[in-house]
Amino acid sequence: MQLNYKSFGKGDPIVILHGLFGTLDNWQTIARQLAAQYTVYIVDQRNHGRSPHLAEMNYLLMAQDLKEFMESQWMYKAHIVGHSMGGKTAMQFAHEYPDMVDSLVVIDIAPKTYADGHTPIFDALMNLNVDALETRKQADDFLRQSIRDYSVRQFLLKNLTRSKSGGFQWKMNLPVIHKYYPDILQATRGDQPFEGRTLFVKGSHSPYIQTEDEAMIFTQFPNAKIEVVRNAGHWVHAEAPAALLALLLHCFEM
Repeated sequence: MQLNYKSFGKGDPIVILHGLFGTLDNWQTIARQLAAQYTVYIVDQRNHGRSPHLAEMNYLLMAQDLKEFMESQWMYKAHIVGHSMGGKTAMQFAHEYPDMVDSLVVIDIAPKTYADGHTPIFDALMNLNVDALETRKQADDFLRQSIRDYSVRQFLLKNLTRSKSGGFQWKMNLPVIHKYYPDILQATRGDQPFEGRTLFVKGSHSPYIQTEDEAMIFTQFPNAKIEVVRNAGHWVHAEAPAALLALLLHCFEM
């Protein structure tokens, strides 16, 4: 199984993992900036983007996917960056394969179990009849009825692609992602703490990392630092890219 990816630059390797409903393209701008000093790989996780559609989905499997991807690229140690769901994959990978992690950066997610916050989005996406669509505007008009935030709709609609018949289809494996959504919400954990260099980045306007989560973070990642990016919500890379880039470079260069 080969994850879909793009790579940029030359130097020590960085692998960046997107979040739920995302694709590697969400990180292309930052990847190109990092590529001035590093070889940067952005990947589609299983059942997302153009990576294989598979019957199961959980963090142990996605950590194994990452290991196999790195080995396929003759890469046995890298800086691992993950946002949201990708951050949980990165944390699980660090627990499972600590010797393959040069540094770990987790963006706006904690290792805890989260409450369901995406059922309205799943309902809207699964009720959209993509086979009947003629334009993206029709999809946007339908989703607007239940998803009022324009930026969220545009983010989700990046998953639509033209089918060979000329209509539309989802890039992502929506039924399997929905089936395993409870697993995506679950906490990550390992038998031993990850002792390596770790950075947690929190958007100041985001609720995903709370003060009470810090004890769990430092128990699992005793060498972690937590940095807050001002004027950013959950999508730190889109809302404060310059601040995030500076934090990434500082972490990698330590």
